[in-house]
Amino acid sequence: MDLLHTGKAPKAIAPYSQGVIFLDGKLLYTCGQIPMDADGNVISGGIEEQTKQALNNIEEILKAGGSSKDKIVKVTIFLSDLADFEKMNEVYAGFMDGHKPVRSTVEVSRLPKDVLIEIEVMAER
Repeated sequence: MDLLHTGKAPKAIAPYSQGVIFLDGKLLYTCGQIPMDADGNVISGGIEEQTKQALNNIEEILKAGGSSKDKIVKVTIFLSDLADFEKMNEVYAGFMDGHKPVRSTVEVSRLPKDVLIEIEVMAER
C-alpha cells in the first residue's frame, strides 16, 4: 500500500493519509475531503461553494495518485443536512460531466470543523 500526499489539497487534520494506492497499484481511495483550501482554511459560502471545494480537493488527490475524476468508481457523500441534496447534486453533476459512478449520500449529525459536506471516493488508476 502506498500513501498519497499533495500540497494542492489540505493536509490531513488527524492521523490519516490524503489517499492510498493498493491492489498492485490498481485502486486509489481518498480520505474524506471537506471544503478546506490547500492552506487548511475552511472556505466560506453555502453548499454549492463547499461542494465545489471538496470535489476540487479530490481531483487534486486523484491527479497526485495517477488517476482522474473520470476513473472514479464509487463516491460517498456525507451531508449535515439532506435539504442541501439538490443544490449539492447540481454541483456534483457539473463536476462529473456525464460520468456516473455508484454513489451513496447520507445525512450525518455533524462533520469536522462544522462544514456542510464531506466526500470520499474510490477510483481506478
